[in-house]
Amino acid sequence: MKRCMIVDDSNIIRKVAKRILSGPDLAVIEASNGRDALAMCRSHMPEIIIVDTTLPDMEVEDFIRQAMAAHPLTKPSIHICLIQFDVGAIMRAKRAGAKGYILKPFDRTQLLEQFREMDIAS
Repeated sequence: MKRCMIVDDSNIIRKVAKRILSGPDLAVIEASNGRDALAMCRSHMPEIIIVDTTLPDMEVEDFIRQAMAAHPLTKPSIHICLIQFDVGAIMRAKRAGAKGYILKPFDRTQLLEQFREMDIAS
C-alpha cells in the first residue's frame, strides 16, 4: 500500500484531501506543520507528499529539501499546493526537489486527475 502525506495547517484541506484520496491502495496521513511532517518522514517516508506553500513553521523550500534528505533510499514525489498560480513559487519548489503543483481549492475530480498524472491512483 502506498502512503500519501498531506501537510497543511488547514484542518479542512487535510480532511477533504484525505477523504478523496483514501482507498484500498493508498493510505493518507496528515501533518499540520513542517516539523511534524518531517518527523513522520524520518520514521516512515511516504511515496507522495502534498505540501501547502505557506507552512506555519518553515519555508516550503526548506521543508522540501529536508524531506528529500530524510531517508537515504526513498525519495518522495513532492507536490506543492497553491491558492493561485505563482511561477516563482513553483520554480523555487522545483529547484528544492518538488515534482509539481496542485491549485486550491480542489475538488474530487481535480485531485484524482492530478494523482492519475502522477501514476498513483487508478
